[in-house]
Amino acid sequence: MMSLRVLCILPLLPPLYILVQLICADLVDRATDSTDRGTENYAGTTTTATTTSVGAQLLLFLALGVLGHVGTHRLIPNIKRYMLKRGICGKDFGKKGTERENDDVPEALGIAPGAIFLICLMFCLVGFATNHPRKLLDLNSALLSICFMLFLGFTDDVLEWPWRYKLFLPSVASLPLLCCYEGSRSVVVPIPLRSFLMNDGKLTEFGKFLCRFVTVDENADGSIVNLGTFYLVYMGLLAVFCTNAINIHAGINGLEVGQSYIIGCAVLLHNLMEIQAHSESAENHEFSAMILLSFLGVSLALLRHNWYPASVFVGDTYCYFAGMTFAVVGILGHFSKTLLLFFIPQVINFLWSTPQLFKFVPCPKHRLPKFNARTGLMEPSKVMFGNREVVNMTLLNAFLQIFGPMSEQRLCISQLTFQSICCALGFYVRYNLAQIVFDY
Repeated sequence: MMSLRVLCILPLLPPLYILVQLICADLVDRATDSTDRGTENYAGTTTTATTTSVGAQLLLFLALGVLGHVGTHRLIPNIKRYMLKRGICGKDFGKKGTERENDDVPEALGIAPGAIFLICLMFCLVGFATNHPRKLLDLNSALLSICFMLFLGFTDDVLEWPWRYKLFLPSVASLPLLCCYEGSRSVVVPIPLRSFLMNDGKLTEFGKFLCRFVTVDENADGSIVNLGTFYLVYMGLLAVFCTNAINIHAGINGLEVGQSYIIGCAVLLHNLMEIQAHSESAENHEFSAMILLSFLGVSLALLRHNWYPASVFVGDTYCYFAGMTFAVVGILGHFSKTLLLFFIPQVINFLWSTPQLFKFVPCPKHRLPKFNARTGLMEPSKVMFGNREVVNMTLLNAFLQIFGPMSEQRLCISQLTFQSICCALGFYVRYNLAQIVFDY
């Protein structure tokens, strides 16, 4: 349990630190404004009501996140009983050969945090839409997309959809987001690549060819390219990637929720840093922070039950709804490229898994590491490829190949540590290297 407490506290400390700063600064400003208004009223002037400040809204969203955590923690034991009664349960493959081998573990418990999360967002809608009426459409589309993916994930846990549906349906779920997207469809071209588009103020041959499909801004000397419809296609693919990337980087107790929790903390930190810096997109980052505070609250409650030894399985229900939540904040928050920087382990896992995912190498239904009951350690699992055995191509098995067999809990902690390091690397790239490559 100590490792779980450390996991829960450390990723949350940086965003909480900035969150407290924003709330305290708001309280000071409100006290100062109150004093000034009192002086003005005494002089005979009148005052008008203002919209709720950012700090006050963040405090409200934090309170809803805490309530979501408490509600999820209390709901899960009740849902467990219903799942067991209906036979929605499975065996823990990581416990074969132990006394827990035949225990029924309730599955699809992602439905509990998903439902509480949607309830929290509905309450957020009241406060956020009052101060940001232009964002009401964004919030409704976010609710619709997340609700659809929650439904898809739960039906997948019960009915086990084929992979072709898992790739197609997230694209459909992202349509509400894309329909209400009002942001820029342009991308900044890295400095080393601009010479391929324009040279001496004129389009190159490659630039002319590219203009058949997209628009190269000649006034910006090729530094900006408007992708048009292709940008919407990219965001649709982002939704597909986010929902499936978490799902395939899984298989041991605590990993699905743990990686989502760390990514959520990183994205929240990015949002709060931009709000504190009063960036031009501060309103979009406030929208993202609102969603993530409730998401982190319910995820943390689920992690307490899914941590080793897990008493519940989260199923595709949680993976899909978590992935769509990240896609929602990335698309509607207008920082989709930054979001991908926090998905480095998932990108690595996807690329390494490609030969099996596309059937160039046999792909069994389960590619999770093999538990050795004699040693009590996890070992790389293998599959027959022709006349030889090859290790299943996942990041989990790669870690076991590199660092040797280890316990399930230690393997999960190593993955989450790697996730944290990659998120820190993502921040370095976003706030240091990006300024060199993109001159902004």
